[in-house]
Amino acid sequence: MTDIPVRVRPEIAALPPYRQGRQAGADAFKLSSNENPFDPLPSVVERLRARVDVNRYPDAAATRLREALAARYGVAVDGVHVGAGSVSIIAQLLAAVSGPGDEVVYAWRSFEAYPGLALVAGARPVQVPLTADARHDLAAMAAAITDRTRAVIVCSPNNPTGPIVTQAEFDAFLDDVPDDVLVVLDEAYAEFVTDPHAVNGIRLIGTGRDNVLFLRTFSKAFGLAGLRIGYAIGHPRVLDAARSTAIPLSVTAQAEEAALASLDAEAELRERVAVIAERRDRLVVGLRERGWRVPAAQGNFVWLPAGDETAAVAAAFEEGGLIVRPFAGEGVRVSVGEEESVEKVLRIAASVVESLPQGHSGRGLA
Repeated sequence: MTDIPVRVRPEIAALPPYRQGRQAGADAFKLSSNENPFDPLPSVVERLRARVDVNRYPDAAATRLREALAARYGVAVDGVHVGAGSVSIIAQLLAAVSGPGDEVVYAWRSFEAYPGLALVAGARPVQVPLTADARHDLAAMAAAITDRTRAVIVCSPNNPTGPIVTQAEFDAFLDDVPDDVLVVLDEAYAEFVTDPHAVNGIRLIGTGRDNVLFLRTFSKAFGLAGLRIGYAIGHPRVLDAARSTAIPLSVTAQAEEAALASLDAEAELRERVAVIAERRDRLVVGLRERGWRVPAAQGNFVWLPAGDETAAVAAAFEEGGLIVRPFAGEGVRVSVGEEESVEKVLRIAASVVESLPQGHSGRGLA
């Protein structure tokens, strides 16, 4: 771009900024950002109110939380890294392992931040198309790895389409990945998974796969999206590289306190997660009954493959008081929100599916 007053890398000048899901007015349901619809637990709010020392810097290492997570997973404290959301840890990792001329491989469509994070690190994004049923094509991803590949990202359940990668598929995939290529298993929605065959990062612990790590977040199931805190479990030396590229003091004391309080209240939070998962499953059944071809959903969202009609479908939801997340030319992601929103989603979805042309990819699983 010629109107930038300073010298900016051309690929950054051409890179659109991250666009979050639209905010909703007081009379609409916000189903655009995969947030937890429940208010924070009173016990978590109480702990937050006690942390008013905002005039002091936080513990840069988030030591108490790392110790708690290390005990939870049976790993050394250095095998835990905490960041301002799991996405910030991906940025740190890519900055640590890649640079100009390198490549980062991931499925597409997947989390929309991946391409930008690779470009910012100086690497070339390598996008591998999903299968026809909106799943990772791990064989194709393995085939896309070259001598220039420095990292591979696997998102399970996949955001925004919903399906999981199975443990068997992931294990076989790792056999095809060189030992010096970083594999990031992004499990931001792991707590919502009910499929027993799904990959689980916990099973990686102690397997000797030192190039593989998994990410979790407190934003989704634990309902702390506004505080920005997530973590990685992996080999200490790999995580040291991420720690070296992290922005210092980016995890606030309040976020750490809320995460610790959430771990203490995990049983209560898991009950809420079960409610959301049941609500999600009802949405999938209802949408399919109304004519939508909905992929298997294992996160806290469902995917409507609207294709060229995406903008019109999203507009219909907005007119009905539901703010959803459109991906131009591909589809609409609908987060699982309040119980009162479920029937509205189904009603509007039923009205718009009839406008899709015969043979449209969004129709057919009814």
